[in-house]
Parts: sequence; structure tokens; C-alpha cells
Amino acid sequence: MDSEPGTSGRLVVDRHARYICTFAKAVDTLEFYLTEHFRLSGVYWGVTALALLGHLHNLDGEGIVKWVLSCQNADGGFGGSPRHDSHILYTLSAVQILVLYDKLELVDADQVASYISKLQQSNGSFIGDSWGEVDTRFSYVALCCCWLLDRLDRLNVRKAAQYVASCRNFDGGFGCTPGNESHAGQVFVCVAALHIADSLDLLDADLLCWLSERQTAGGGLNGRPEKLPDVCYSWWCLSALSILGRLHWIDQTALQDFILSCQDEDDGGISDRPEDMVDVFHTFFGIAGLCLMGHPGLKAVDPTFALPLEDGFAANFLNENE
Repeated sequence: MDSEPGTSGRLVVDRHARYICTFAKAVDTLEFYLTEHFRLSGVYWGVTALALLGHLHNLDGEGIVKWVLSCQNADGGFGGSPRHDSHILYTLSAVQILVLYDKLELVDADQVASYISKLQQSNGSFIGDSWGEVDTRFSYVALCCCWLLDRLDRLNVRKAAQYVASCRNFDGGFGCTPGNESHAGQVFVCVAALHIADSLDLLDADLLCWLSERQTAGGGLNGRPEKLPDVCYSWWCLSALSILGRLHWIDQTALQDFILSCQDEDDGGISDRPEDMVDVFHTFFGIAGLCLMGHPGLKAVDPTFALPLEDGFAANFLNENE
């Protein structure tokens, strides 16, 4: 029986949980095959969203863990799906999922950390895989993954932090490499990376008022000036502001209303903007953004590691290791 009559203006928790579970089991669709290359991250978005909704038990955790382990390669890293090359992004998603399910002991932490450490470059940056792309996303991923594995000492943390700081722009924001345009997503990864590296002194928190300027007239947040609002920036902007203790810079009521207006109130799921097609990516980041604002009925989320902060092993793990 549906427990959510009269849903207008509030989060339809049960329907979002049902949407994620239905999507997870739809293995005979075109979408399933088109997303094979980044499926591991998709699984992370889905299971973490369920955990924040209080519905993690709705999926087969044992089966998910088994599948995650099948994505690991001989070099210690993880690919987006079985038989795919290792990439640092999917390696973090794998570790986050294993933390969520209290199964981190099933991987060799030294092997995974060795894979990540080999991706660090002489200037402190990280490449994503053997093809050599450099991006501050990978700096965050490396630091986050090794912190979760308790292997941060395998990295040159100070040099990693200095490289991230070199990507800061005159407006206070950060780009993907030095000199590149500020972007809210890059601001999150850089602020979180510096937080993990205990190097927040390398940024100017007040100059990051640039993040507050990302709020548009409709309440939603965008990633750069003159861009449309997008639900995913509810996480990218708010997580950085939360780490810096500046959540009050955002009109949270207006932002929550924007996120709620992006729900599919009939079938569940959240889209980038009202009336667009829903997907698991925006569903997760919309829910996570609501969590950061203390929305009723949701679990708290860690703004640095993007894992639940209450109930379950992930919460205990994070609280014990802070």
C-alpha cells in the first residue's frame, strides 16, 4: 500500500526508493548497456541514496558486494564494470560501497593503495588511469580512497595539497588544472581534498562566497555564471560550504523547494530541472543535498566522504576515524 498520499511539496521517500530498486533490476534495457562503462559509480549513487533514505535493505547487499569485487583488476584498481580497465574514479566508488556494506576487509588495502600511489605525478597531481588525464577530481579521489583504506601515508599528501591549491583562481574557485575556469564541482573536490589533507589553510574560505552566487532566482544552484540551475549542484556547492561552515550563505528553503520541484511524484526519481527525465545520478545528489540541509526523514551525510553519518557501519567507520 502506498504510504505517500498527497505528495505535493514534500519528498516522496518510498517512491524514490522504489525507483532506484526498479532501475537497479532493469538489466534488459538500452540504458543498462549504454552505461556499462561507468556502472560501478552508478551502483554507488543508487545504494548510497537508498542508505540516506533509510532503505538500503531493499537491495541484495551480498550480491552487490560480489559484483563490486568482480570489477577489480590485477593492478589493484577497479573498472566501471567487470573486464573494464581500472580507473581511479571507479576505484573510489568500489571502496565507498564496501565501506557502506562493512566489507572493506574483502580487498587488499595495500594493493589498492599501491595502484593509487602510482598515479601520483611529480608535481603532486594525479592521473585517472594509464592514459594520463590530469584533473583535480582525481586528487580528491586519491586522498579520499586512501583515507578510507587507512593508507594515506602511501601518498605525498603535502605535495597533493599544494597542487590542488595551485588550481585556485582569482575568484576563489578552482578549476580542473591550473588556469582553468572555476567550476562548482571542482570547488567541492578541491575543498574536500584539502580537508582530508588537513590543508584548508591553503584556501580563502570567505573568497569562496563565489559559491553563494551560484544560487539562481528559482532557488536552484548552477555550476558556473550564466548557466542553468541543476540539482546536482545542490551537492557540489553545499558540501564545500558545509566543510567550510558557510551553509548559511545559501537560501536553503528556496533550494529545497527547487529540489522537490524536480521530483517525479508518481514514479519516483529526481531530475536535473523540473519536468526533465529523472535519473539515478540526480536522484542521489538531490537527496544528498537535502541531507546536508537537515531535511526531515533523511539520514545525515558526511560532506567530505559522501557517506551516511548515522546508522550502520559507514557511520560508525567515519565517526571512529575522524
